[in-house]
Amino acid sequence: MMFFMGILRHPQIGTILRVDLNEGFRVPEMRKRRPAIVVSPPLPGREQLCTIVPLSTTRPKTLQPYNCTLELDPPLPFPYAQPTMWVKADMIMCVAFHRLKLLDRGKNNEGERVYDIRVLPAEKMEEIRECIRRSLGM
Repeated sequence: MMFFMGILRHPQIGTILRVDLNEGFRVPEMRKRRPAIVVSPPLPGREQLCTIVPLSTTRPKTLQPYNCTLELDPPLPFPYAQPTMWVKADMIMCVAFHRLKLLDRGKNNEGERVYDIRVLPAEKMEEIRECIRRSLGM
């Protein structure tokens, strides 16, 4: 059984978390749990809110200027253990902290839970920001 720890404070820009989009969204909106990248800093008046860009393990049918790949070595933990993921910059959204969880890698030799906490490098974040600008027509 996988355990996911909720977040209590705003994550650093570029952090990969799991977002739960099962509640309150309808097709054609994105639904289900998936990894996502934090793209906003903490902002005054937006406590408990974070802007994210979801990731997908499925290549888009038609590549668009707002799509880019993310190569992960090592891959994220199960069920997202794909070395290549697609940034869905056209699906940027603001979500509440209760939707965000840390990814779990299991337990270490001492029986303590280990979380996959990784932050993307500045160069990759700039590429993702450019995809976001394209998705917004900016």
